[in-house]
Amino acid sequence: MSDMRELVIIGGGLVGMTLALAAARQGIASHVVDMADPNALTADGFDGRASAISTASWNLFTNIGLAERLAGKGCPIKSIAVTDSMKPGRIDFQPQPHEGSLGVMFSNQTLREVLYEAAREEKRIAWHAPARVVERQRGPHGVSATLADGTVLEGRLMVAAEGRRSPTRDEAGLKLARWDYQHRAIIVGLTHEKSHDNVAWEIFYPAGPFALLPMLDGPDGEHRSALVWTVSEKDAEGVLALSDHAFVTEVARRMDGMFGAIALNSKRSSYPLGFQHTARMVADRLVLVGDAAHGIHPIAGQGLNLGLRDVGALVEVLMDGMRIGLDSGDAQLLKRYERWRSLDCFAVSFTCDSVTRLFGVPGRIPSAIRRLGMAGVQRIGPLKQFFMDEARGMSGKLPELLKA
Repeated sequence: MSDMRELVIIGGGLVGMTLALAAARQGIASHVVDMADPNALTADGFDGRASAISTASWNLFTNIGLAERLAGKGCPIKSIAVTDSMKPGRIDFQPQPHEGSLGVMFSNQTLREVLYEAAREEKRIAWHAPARVVERQRGPHGVSATLADGTVLEGRLMVAAEGRRSPTRDEAGLKLARWDYQHRAIIVGLTHEKSHDNVAWEIFYPAGPFALLPMLDGPDGEHRSALVWTVSEKDAEGVLALSDHAFVTEVARRMDGMFGAIALNSKRSSYPLGFQHTARMVADRLVLVGDAAHGIHPIAGQGLNLGLRDVGALVEVLMDGMRIGLDSGDAQLLKRYERWRSLDCFAVSFTCDSVTRLFGVPGRIPSAIRRLGMAGVQRIGPLKQFFMDEARGMSGKLPELLKA
């Protein structure tokens, strides 16, 4: 007996599973297919990455019932400090009292655990994992995905949520603009003597950004942060090969002693950095969300939040169409989604790329110019508020699910 559902979501990561849950809360049923084993993804030590959940994304989690499950498991970001090599002229972003925090830091492991727990309880989600798609079909009346074990999953709209290397996107011929930054992000957890005071630091060095992201204190009260250190690809192997002592020494030198004595509390991991952006986010009965459509530099922690805005917009477009009897794979609906999301995705991608290149220019004069500009932003209230609204994800046309 066929289990026809509205959506066939290929990719069950943070964006794909959030989409399935958001759709389910609106009465939309889906198949979710993921190659990875959920137990492996939530195992201790699998992935040391952390994500900053913006105000708008937290509103989404609240509106689909995830905020209660996540309560107390993340570290609020009360301010963001941006500096050029720890020199004078930094920007301090602090929200207005009525705005709450600038976001919340969660380990990706925590986000996965909560998402997977909610998905297992949701009858409108048929979760197939670990499973591999061997054939995709998109026709005038529906879509299907055939799994390696012969199971055929049927729906009305296919969603590619597989990340940057999406085979579904590539098979559909949706081309990418892309380039390699020739940089690598090194990820590791830190414990430190002094409290971070809920401040997220973005320190720009000519070799690349050095981000310190506040995490909840450990079980014994130890202060903790997540480090994302961008290094040149040609230097990455050497940095990763350093002993723990030598690595900590290099990290401490770049932190200028602001957190006191530091130590590692996790293994080091790394991934290459690149930019990619699709000119088109839809095809016949196919839509792209998250990194399948736009892979950006992690400089401002906007990658996941951009994907969650895709989720909110897609669910709203589908619900509007279904209320008047349109098929969820209707071309008009998909074009509306593409128009809505394309400009925002391009603007955020372009901004992150531009800032990365701007702060990567070495030399005393470029540094002085940058710091002069940063000092100007610090003093001009409306301009500073604009950047804060961007960081909180509260600018532009927001989907209803991302509103408080």
